[in-house]
Amino acid sequence: MNTEIELQSDIEALRGRFTETKDLYREVCALLFFRYGITPTASKLYQFVRKGSMNAPAEALARFWEDLRSKARVEIDHPDLPPELKTSAAAAIADLWRQATAAARHELAALRLEDQAAVEQAQGEETRARQAATEALASADTLRQQLSAAQESLQQRQTDLEAERRAHAGAVARLQELQRHLEEARNQQERVRADFSAELAKAREAVDVANGRSDAAERRTLLEIDQERQARIKVDKQLEALRGQLAQTEGRHREGMLAQADAIARLQVKADAAEASQRELTTSHRSLAIELQAAREQLAASQQEALQYRAEAQTLRALLDRLSPAHPAPQQEVPALKASKSSARKAR
Repeated sequence: MNTEIELQSDIEALRGRFTETKDLYREVCALLFFRYGITPTASKLYQFVRKGSMNAPAEALARFWEDLRSKARVEIDHPDLPPELKTSAAAAIADLWRQATAAARHELAALRLEDQAAVEQAQGEETRARQAATEALASADTLRQQLSAAQESLQQRQTDLEAERRAHAGAVARLQELQRHLEEARNQQERVRADFSAELAKAREAVDVANGRSDAAERRTLLEIDQERQARIKVDKQLEALRGQLAQTEGRHREGMLAQADAIARLQVKADAAEASQRELTTSHRSLAIELQAAREQLAASQQEALQYRAEAQTLRALLDRLSPAHPAPQQEVPALKASKSSARKAR
């Protein structure tokens, strides 16, 4: 581990001294071979230096061995060396040179193949990258169009939502107006009921008075019978007038109920349209349906009250018909009275 650290440190120092790639590879070859005793190869050189193409370390390694052989040959050719040593050293260096050259050529061929494969792979990756870039641009254009369409749709939805809000506010105002009309109709119905009760009390009093007069007329004379008959005629007129007033009251009440039903039908149609338009909005709009249901219940209660009122009117009419006395026959009662008076005179 320490040797590798020192080797990396020395190589970094050589980087600062030699800027040319060839010189740097040559110096790294010398450093590995002479200082650390490592036989340099093209792959090791490229692994340590990481500079230039894959051909640069192979060429630097070949040049290093060529220089080393030249220097060794010069030393071997020194005149002071014995011939046997010269021959042995020359053979050893020649053998070492052949081996190194063969290894360098083999590594150079492998590096060239690797470099060609890397180039082809890089070209393929470049082609795929270009295709991916083209697809990305097309996808980006599609996304931009979709984003523009989504923004337009969002703007349209916001406009529709604002219109729905205004429509909802108008529906709420119309519902409040409907409630106000219903309240007024209820108050009017209460007033009509009170007036009808007062008129019914008066009619009952008139019927009681008529019945009292009818009972008293039975014990009076012919003059009193005539007066009673006139009183009965007057009572009949009053009863007819009361019946007319009752019919008018029922007519007004019926017209009011029809008008209310028409208004409620129109409001029902508008409320149904508002409900259909508000189904996709927030749950707060459901209060409109609840209030409409309350209005329907109030309408049903009002109709029930109207039915009850009509039943009371029918009961009152039947009571009036039952309480109205039959018209007496004066022409038949007078002879009988005269006969009774004459028999009484004869008896005296």
